Amino acid sequence: MLERHASRATRRAREFEAFVAGAAGRLLHAATLLTAEAPDDNPRARRLLTLSLAHTYASWDRLRGEDPYDRTRSHLAVRFARGAWHHHGGLGRSRPDPAGPLAPLTPQERLVLVLRLHEGVAEEQTAALLGLSPERVRAICHRATSTLLHRPRGPAPAVRATKAVPS
Repeated sequence: MLERHASRATRRAREFEAFVAGAAGRLLHAATLLTAEAPDDNPRARRLLTLSLAHTYASWDRLRGEDPYDRTRSHLAVRFARGAWHHHGGLGRSRPDPAGPLAPLTPQERLVLVLRLHEGVAEEQTAALLGLSPERVRAICHRATSTLLHRPRGPAPAVRATKAVPS
């Protein structure tokens, strides 16, 4: 009996390690986009991913055919939303240091954009995961993409005055 338990634990560990080897890079990229950190300096994203993977590992035996990537992504999104709500007083206008490409967006906009466009989660699934209506998800996604597409690019280069050459 003890041998069977050890064998099951070993198999579980191998399966989880294989899952992490295949999925951790993409999940870390999603977490980095969510936290709006620089890709090479992303401690919050790494912590977010670690906590989400730990939750997936704890429930590994209960997945029963459920995709572990979807489960981990859901935990990542929910944990990010709770953290953004708790630390920033809501999913409103709190902004991180402008390191990542999604830094101009609110945490809620980043979350919807990452789920919908980066991860390809359907509008209805995103709405259900976040407790929003599909129309609200669509509006947030539209607002976020508009913000990114129409953001100011910085000051215009200075124009030098040149003397007119007399003809």
